[in-house]
Amino acid sequence: MDDRRTVKVSKYLSKHLRHQPERIGLVLDPNGWVAIDDLLRAAAEHGVRISRAELEHVVAVNDKRRFTIDGERIRANQGHTVDVDLDLPTAVPPAYLYHGTTGRALDAIRTEGLRPMARHHVHLSPDRETATRVGARRGRPVVLSVDAAAMHRDGHVFHVSANGVWLTDAVPPAYLRFPD
Repeated sequence: MDDRRTVKVSKYLSKHLRHQPERIGLVLDPNGWVAIDDLLRAAAEHGVRISRAELEHVVAVNDKRRFTIDGERIRANQGHTVDVDLDLPTAVPPAYLYHGTTGRALDAIRTEGLRPMARHHVHLSPDRETATRVGARRGRPVVLSVDAAAMHRDGHVFHVSANGVWLTDAVPPAYLRFPD
């Protein structure tokens, strides 16, 4: 499977497993899972043929590990805008987590902190390198440090998804460290 096809299938899966399953007639279960056969059938009925081997390849090689296959079902690991409960256990975060953004968002973040926007949670990275890649998707990246230990001590709840992305409801400005 060539890289262009891998990216195309990955974007298709993201769109329909995270944002618009109804567009192709899929119904995710309450935890975001759908039967693989249902997904492949729905995609084919809407003009996008994906083989089981291609699906498994995309799940295996996706650098962000966006998807999980569990037996005969699949789901996106996080980033949903549709109503799902990923049923992730709470987790104790490391002392610091990181958030990649761009300079144009900094004024709002300084005032409001990090908010989930259209998603269910704020996404945080375990290291600066990952946060830099995340921020670079929207322009010149700016990496913010999040005092996750202090947040946790103060009662904020954290979860970690299957692909290592840390999730929390919001990050108030007091817990953020901005670059100089």
